[in-house]
Amino acid sequence: MTPSAASQPTQPRDFVGYGPRPPFMTWPGGVKLAINLVLNYEEGSEYSWLEDGRNDNWGEYNLTSSPPVRDLGTETHFEYGSRAGVWRLARLFDRYDIPITISACAVALDRNPPFVEWMKTRRHDLLGHGLRWIDYTTMERSEEKRHLHEAIALYQKLLGRRPLGWNCRSLPSINTRDLLVEEGGFLYHSDPCNDDLPYFLDHRGTEILVVPYSKTLNDSRYLVAPGYSNPRDFAEDCRSAIDYMLDEADETGGRMLTIGIHARWMGQPNRASGLREVIEHVKQNPTAAFMRREDIARFWLDNHAGFERRG
Repeated sequence: MTPSAASQPTQPRDFVGYGPRPPFMTWPGGVKLAINLVLNYEEGSEYSWLEDGRNDNWGEYNLTSSPPVRDLGTETHFEYGSRAGVWRLARLFDRYDIPITISACAVALDRNPPFVEWMKTRRHDLLGHGLRWIDYTTMERSEEKRHLHEAIALYQKLLGRRPLGWNCRSLPSINTRDLLVEEGGFLYHSDPCNDDLPYFLDHRGTEILVVPYSKTLNDSRYLVAPGYSNPRDFAEDCRSAIDYMLDEADETGGRMLTIGIHARWMGQPNRASGLREVIEHVKQNPTAAFMRREDIARFWLDNHAGFERRG
């Protein structure tokens, strides 16, 4: 049962943030724009008929309803991401030698040992994305807590390290932030999508660093309207944001931009070509650079007290 509004823990909303005077800062190396490219790896952890008695709707098509039988079509759309798509993207990242953040569900990693081995040999950081790619919004607190514990233990077993940040499937629950604080060991939190820069919030007496996520530049827009009809749409959307933020940085100081991709969608060859255009665009501009989410968080933690406030 969904809790009533009155019974939900208080998490105050902040409609102001930094306001008209964001911190005026520059990223390491004189970079004006830190671009965090996030590969969401979920394949094998989604809803499935065999495990849940229901199908997931987010394969190659965003289905508004699911048939009351096993949907092999959607299952194999997900499998494309783990079998072929993720390797096309891995080759692309290797070729251009760029750091990314891998937002992976623990069960998805457990079902693809070769990808785990690839991750171990690269410098990409890990963003916790849940035990499975399922909806935590209305899950009972005790069940969500169990999922969090099991996910961290599985990450440790597979990779020899735990995630330092967390980002749920689409929507966190009203308990997620409490549980992350209770669990401890996190450097930052990435469920909020409400700013262009990291910021701190007070959660019941505990200071939390938020490194905001974004669903604006996201390959899920190939499935929703209005969205991307071809790879040029994605590339142009990203280029427009990059160029605007670089111009804006002269007035506001350094900026941060998140680009979210998925193995089953961006791993398709036509769409990967659009991502390649974005990578080449960034590579040609010395004032923009790809940065891991962990590095963004550590830089903010170490330097925020010295950031200038103008205006």
